[in-house]
Amino acid sequence: MKYLAIIYNDESLYTNASPEDIGAIFAAHGKFGEDSSKAGVFLGGEGLEPTSAATTVRVRDGERLLTDGPYAETKEQIGGYYLLECKDLDDALNWAAQIPEAKTGAIEVRPIMNFEAIEAGQSAGQAATS
Repeated sequence: MKYLAIIYNDESLYTNASPEDIGAIFAAHGKFGEDSSKAGVFLGGEGLEPTSAATTVRVRDGERLLTDGPYAETKEQIGGYYLLECKDLDDALNWAAQIPEAKTGAIEVRPIMNFEAIEAGQSAGQAATS
């Protein structure tokens, strides 16, 4: 089963961090990537540029509307993600707890929808857990 682990953290923590602190964070992500790869659960992941680089797109009445910045102003921003292949939700949650930002922010874990199962007649909730 595939899960997306979405990393939320206050990006100002990185703005004020020393080069040593940033290096330690990168090293911790490297270790997580190495450990999850060795366990066969790592499928991919990326970090995101700060919200100052974001543009939000909406279409209203056929007109494209652009807004500089993220979709919502929040204390914590999406900083990146990992895509994991885990045996079940408990396994995914155990891996998510090892992502460095779990200690300072939050990790949202969501099952990846299984469209093949939906097409086979299962509901979206059943397909997400298949």
